[in-house]
Amino acid sequence: MRTLKDVEAYLDKLGRPHDPIDGEGGDGEGGTFLIRSSGAMPPIALRVDAPLVLARAHIGQVPQDDATSLKLFRKLLELNAKALVHSSYGLEASRIVLSSALELENLDFNELEATLDEIDLALAQQVPELLTLIKKN
Repeated sequence: MRTLKDVEAYLDKLGRPHDPIDGEGGDGEGGTFLIRSSGAMPPIALRVDAPLVLARAHIGQVPQDDATSLKLFRKLLELNAKALVHSSYGLEASRIVLSSALELENLDFNELEATLDEIDLALAQQVPELLTLIKKN
């Protein structure tokens, strides 16, 4: 079974700058890392909470205008269907998030790398267009 220390070792091996943002749980297996992205892209929060490893990036706020929201939601669903394999866009209250969940027990280096690479690619290629849709409000 993988642990928080295994995930941190994977991040080190990937050369991903990261900072712990909360301590380990009582069992020593839970914790959160903030992975810094390049440029103006939002950071990725990586939460290790057995049995899952959760990756999440905050993209922006849902527009108040219904017409703008409809266009944005359509675009998010299209990206989920066509452009993402490991991750998906979703809503958390009024926030738009890009998230992914992996099983900690069998997590391997390549799986974490592929997931983080996909999130990086989405942040670089898709988020600028999404932010344009959000700001049209």
